[in-house]
Parts: sequence; structure tokens; C-alpha cells
Amino acid sequence: MPHDAAPAIVIVSTDDPRKRFPRSARVRTRAEYSSVFDGARRVSDPLMTLHWLKADTPARLGLAVSRKVDARAVGRNRIKRVLRDAMRHLRPEMAGGDFVVVARSAAKVAENPQIREAFERLLRRAGALPVAGVGGTMPPRKSAESPSLNASGKSPGPAEPAC
Repeated sequence: MPHDAAPAIVIVSTDDPRKRFPRSARVRTRAEYSSVFDGARRVSDPLMTLHWLKADTPARLGLAVSRKVDARAVGRNRIKRVLRDAMRHLRPEMAGGDFVVVARSAAKVAENPQIREAFERLLRRAGALPVAGVGGTMPPRKSAESPSLNASGKSPGPAEPAC
């Protein structure tokens, strides 16, 4: 009996914004790129430069990865794929406007997580993403109004010697 190949095809839902990168989320025309380059705020990193033109519209992404970055299309496409995926996941938290990322030649040898981290770091530096909570293992300090362990009001005496 022949194997039916149709059930093996996975259909990506177009309702879930995390599964696709719609045209409405892209900077597409030369005029749009020009307006971003002319009037945008710019922040840089060794791997890329981010240009951000604030607007009240949802965040849109444009990518510029030239042959100077990587002569091979496979390498250029890998950089763009990683940046689109990062944008897909960060877009709900991002401020509105047009973002254009210009990759630098150091991105050619960077690992995918490094490219993703650099993009997120640039978004935070530009102010397009909220600052991440400070990580650590210590609990936050208690305020001055909280009762202390020494309820008598006296200053603590000398420390007891350890035996």
C-alpha cells in the first residue's frame, strides 16, 4: 500500500504572529529605508548598527546585509534569518517605529546566539525595549521601615568569638 505524503506536510498557522514575518512587519521600499537612514536614531555594536525611526505604528524591521559582510548568500541569509526570528519574538514588547539593521563583517563569524544578543542589546540601548530586570541570587534589600532583628533599639555589641 503506498504511503500518503500529504499528512506529513506541516502547515504553519498564519494566525500565530510568532510563526511568520508578515509584510506589514517589514520596511520594504527604498523610500522607507531612506527615511529611516535620514531621520533615525543610530546605535552601534561590533556586529551591527541599528537605525530606529520612532512612530506610532507597530514595529517594522528592515535588513541590510551586503556582500561586503559575506560574499556567500548562505551566510547573508543566515544573519537575516536570525535577526528576523529575534524580531518575531521581541516585537510585542518593542516600541513602535521602523528599525533597520545594517550588519557588519564581524557578523559573518558570529554564532547565532551572539547575533541575537547583539540585536537585543542594541534595542535596549536605543530605548526600544524595556530594560531587563537585574538578575542575581540575592533578594532585594528591605526598606528602612521594616523592623530589624535588634528590636531593643540598642546598638549591637561586639561579635562573639567563634569556637
